[in-house]
Amino acid sequence: AAVRTGRRDYSGPPPPESIAAMLHASRSLMPLIVAAASWSANAADPLAAEEQGWGEWLSQSFYHATVLPLFLTTVALAYKARPSTSDEFPAGFRRFQVVYLSVWMLCVAADWLQGPFVYALYADYGFNSSEIAQLFVAGFGSSLVFGCFVGTFADKFGRKLSCVLYCVLYIISCSTKHFKNYSILMVGRITGGIATSMLFSCFECWMVSEHTQRNAFPGGLLGYMFGLMFTSMYLVAIASGLAGQAVADAAEFGPVSEGGLFHMGGKCGPFDLAIACLFVAVGLIAGLFEENYGQKSNGDAGGQSPSLMDNITQAVRFLMADRRALLLGIVVSAFEGSMYAFVFNWTPALNSVITPPPHGVIFALFMMACMCGASTSTLLGHIKPGVRLTVTFAASLAAFALSSYAAAGSSEDYLRMSTASFLLFEFCVGVYFPSVGVLKSDIVPEQIRGTVYNLYRVPLNAIVVGLLLSNISMATCFRLNALFMLAALICVSTISALSTAEAKVTKGMGKGSTSGDDAEKGKGKYDLVKQTEAMDGEHPSTVLGRRRNPDSDTDQA
Repeated sequence: AAVRTGRRDYSGPPPPESIAAMLHASRSLMPLIVAAASWSANAADPLAAEEQGWGEWLSQSFYHATVLPLFLTTVALAYKARPSTSDEFPAGFRRFQVVYLSVWMLCVAADWLQGPFVYALYADYGFNSSEIAQLFVAGFGSSLVFGCFVGTFADKFGRKLSCVLYCVLYIISCSTKHFKNYSILMVGRITGGIATSMLFSCFECWMVSEHTQRNAFPGGLLGYMFGLMFTSMYLVAIASGLAGQAVADAAEFGPVSEGGLFHMGGKCGPFDLAIACLFVAVGLIAGLFEENYGQKSNGDAGGQSPSLMDNITQAVRFLMADRRALLLGIVVSAFEGSMYAFVFNWTPALNSVITPPPHGVIFALFMMACMCGASTSTLLGHIKPGVRLTVTFAASLAAFALSSYAAAGSSEDYLRMSTASFLLFEFCVGVYFPSVGVLKSDIVPEQIRGTVYNLYRVPLNAIVVGLLLSNISMATCFRLNALFMLAALICVSTISALSTAEAKVTKGMGKGSTSGDDAEKGKGKYDLVKQTEAMDGEHPSTVLGRRRNPDSDTDQA
């Protein structure tokens, strides 16, 4: 109904993604990645590139053999999820769509190009698993420490500025990967951790604000944009994995000078390609993005804009007052914390002398599974996000249970079992992000959106740091991840129940069925108000999803 009427109601399911629009938006990125991959592969060994056919390439390992059937499945599901929205695109929406998705795809490409090779590069430098874990913890720890302030910084000083700062910090992080020096690599992990907090909060906040505030586009198109955002992310990730593998194979890894710290080639190549994407993204952000903020300045009225601590305090008070928001924080922390722990563990989990893992190809397989999940989420768009998430968490629990069993073995059969469980979990990741994006936009107020999103990342990163520093076995880590999935399942079920109960109360109040006792209790307090009304600014006394009762002289949260 929200899609048909164009109401600004974010609680409805996202309409099907526009694959054609994604491909149009990706024109600035996809040719660059494909051309770079092809050039690098041919530069490494032109004769071998010509002689090796698809059949030979696909028969290298069971990883390669999985590429074609999974790719065909991905294409089939993407086709089934082709455009079918009844919303008309208002003036300016197509440009907004292309501008945002072009920048988003470049920025996530920079992140995805690094993902498959970070652990492997540290191993090539000769660091042991304990030292690698410390480097990973530095990245998650920096997100833990700075995550509280990144969103507040973006809300107060501007989300466009924060997007540019993301690119700068990630360029620094990628540059440090050329040095076989623990301290320099540690600096890179810290700047990369801060940048990651910005990537998965500031860009989304900028898009939501531009969509709802500056342009006032129909609310039904917000879910549409979320679908485009995350499905296009997986398209780029698939290309990034294959391009990264081609670049990594293009030149031999080694120091520039004998015994030197600075290295080139091999697994350093994908980081250089990421730097190129970030430089292009900075130019597009500077030239095409408009600045927006989480809080409007009261300077014209003689007031002062809230301080950073005021913003954090307001966000914390909101979380304490709204059970759904607090439970949503647990959901985000449990699922995404397990996801990042998985990011650390999948490389050593698939290490094998018999079948050496092609990291870029495996990563591309993961991203195909993610895209299948995103497309499935679209095809099941008539189902409420809370229900989709409940099934997703149950499947994730099963995936981690299977991977914990497979982690005990070392034969190729166990490798296949691990790979299958990892692909199932990645499928769940694909369903999760567009579903939880709509859920978050419905529950979290615009004024403190960036701050709340990054507060969610604090327990998330605490979970990851705890898992990596505890020196537990890989199988135990996967078992704990399964328990986190169980917690997420319980919390999202509770959120759905609370939302249903709140909807019934609101409907009853609308019909005038509120009892005398309830009416008396309501005096001096805030009446429930839809998040969309608060965003519209139609009620000047609206604060944190509640409307001030006009008959009250007190101001109670």
